Amino acid sequence: MSNKRPDIIHCHDWQTGLIPVMLYEMYAWHGMERQRVCYTIHNFKHQGIAGANVLWATGLNRESYYFQYDRLRDNFNPLALNYMKGGIVYSNHVNTVSPHHAWEARYSGISYGLGHTLEIHNDKFGGILNGIEYGVWNPETDHYIAANYSKNDISGKAKNKKALRERLLLDDDGKPIVTFIGRLDDQKGVHLVHHAMYYTLGRGGQFVLLGSATEQGINDWFWHEKCHLNDNPDCHIELGFNEELAHLIYAAADIIVVPSNYEPCGLTQTIGLRYGAVPVVRGVGGLVNTVFDRDYDTTHAPEERNGYVFYETDNNALESALDRALGLWSVYPKEFQKLAMQGMACDYSWKKPAEQYVGIYEHIRA
Repeated sequence: MSNKRPDIIHCHDWQTGLIPVMLYEMYAWHGMERQRVCYTIHNFKHQGIAGANVLWATGLNRESYYFQYDRLRDNFNPLALNYMKGGIVYSNHVNTVSPHHAWEARYSGISYGLGHTLEIHNDKFGGILNGIEYGVWNPETDHYIAANYSKNDISGKAKNKKALRERLLLDDDGKPIVTFIGRLDDQKGVHLVHHAMYYTLGRGGQFVLLGSATEQGINDWFWHEKCHLNDNPDCHIELGFNEELAHLIYAAADIIVVPSNYEPCGLTQTIGLRYGAVPVVRGVGGLVNTVFDRDYDTTHAPEERNGYVFYETDNNALESALDRALGLWSVYPKEFQKLAMQGMACDYSWKKPAEQYVGIYEHIRA
């Protein structure tokens, strides 16, 4: 035993949802009455559902007490307990990983049934944008890429494009490189990833995909595409994950597509911005808080805009944004480079989020 008494216990997602419950119902009576809990929800889809047996396994025991609606009882299944709901009810502060996703959780179906619970506890609920580790994702020092470069001089991107094309056996003919990096599942809008691939090829660009599927059907679908496009000199599909290759793709890409159905925060677009890959994203969750449309954003000055945004989930919506990105690349290359450099100037490190979390810690401790 360390015998330490932390001021703040920071819990994440359904796996830790019972910790604040046990703290305030059990351990507060055994010397931990001053501890406070911050509870961060990364994905509302996975909430942790259990029966009464978990009460006896944890020593909470009192079924009639915890099966009340204002405690742990699932909002739609009166015979089930909901770990995530318990975390929301019993924590001193609750947040999700972007301000816009916090709004979506309260006012849309993205909270998967916990909207009413969040409404009841709205005075302690908010959103803090995730950051990325700039010590890892930094084109100035990245040892995985072929040539380092910075937001003030991005000429090194050309060497990375050449290195990527040589590695993946793509034609080295000066076409724009469009990429998708991430999980291949319904959350990420795989139908639009698929369409982006063929739309890019039809527009005379190159497409590189690096991703692993979460379902057998999706995996089979993209393996079929991989075989079908295997000899295409403008397309490469890499199924699985390769960290070294991911860094090189970010460094080589002109455009990165993130067409998510929902996205609590999203790191792909912020990493892409860091490496000068212009993001084309769907306007949901943290994508709204990080990508500002070059042509239509009215809340940011032109020099603060950094990508392209679309809102619907159909092919035409994706094309409307991707077409503008490809058009700028081909017709106004200097303006495209300027947009990429504006994206690289954005700060999506942990500096600001860390300050916000410290502010929450201080608030709930007081």
